[in-house]
Amino acid sequence: MEWILLVFLGLVASILGSIMGLGGGIIVVPALMILSAYSPLLSDITPQVAVGTSLLVMIFTGLSSTLAYLKQKKVDIQSALIFFAGSGPGALFGVWLNKDINTDFFLVIFGGFIILVSFILMVRKHIKPLKRKPSGIKRKYITEAGETEEYGFQPVIAVSIAFIVGMCSGLFGIGGGSLMVPAMILLFGFPPHLAVATSMLMIFLSAIVSSITHLSLGNVNWLYTLALLPGAWFGGQLGAAVNRRMSSDAVVHLLRVFLIIIGVRLIYQGLTG
Repeated sequence: MEWILLVFLGLVASILGSIMGLGGGIIVVPALMILSAYSPLLSDITPQVAVGTSLLVMIFTGLSSTLAYLKQKKVDIQSALIFFAGSGPGALFGVWLNKDINTDFFLVIFGGFIILVSFILMVRKHIKPLKRKPSGIKRKYITEAGETEEYGFQPVIAVSIAFIVGMCSGLFGIGGGSLMVPAMILLFGFPPHLAVATSMLMIFLSAIVSSITHLSLGNVNWLYTLALLPGAWFGGQLGAAVNRRMSSDAVVHLLRVFLIIIGVRLIYQGLTG
């Protein structure tokens, strides 16, 4: 029964993660910790194992989603690589913090920040975008309707934000899209669909870096990983397909609601830890 639950967990987490560019780890890690308290078979799961296993699975979720989004021509590869210049080192730092930091305190602060971001999304149309200097990177995106949308960012700011995102990924086993996607939409003017797709490529690359480090520390359970992988792969494809059929406003609305749930969950986990 536990193995069926893990396969289903991988599928659901991957679908939601792919739709919103979150990566799915924000669902996998809490779920593994909850299952460990009720199932004798999964009782050996520690926070470190949950995080390491989640990140390894996230490689396949990210790859599956990214391939699907590349076919839809919604991935800004250049921007994703620039973001990865920050998220890669950040992921290594997060793995290092995983051993010593007061995780309960950080969960509460992180959860509160995510809830704040969700409320910012509610009033996003009334927030002025970050003023970009002429030296900033400016990009254009042509929608399926043939409309041209402009967006851009300062590399230093983008890499700094991506570093924090990567740190959270390595520390908590989450993709980091819960931070990166809102930043891309609010600060850099990314169209929501493009932000989600580009975020998944960055998550895929960051997960590789984090997973290698967690593997070296012995923080991966291969049996749980194999059970989660089938759902993660197909869920990534399904999530990308669902995303394509949703309007930009629907994506942001779904992201906003899900961020509140994530934030409350993290705060609860931190206070009861």
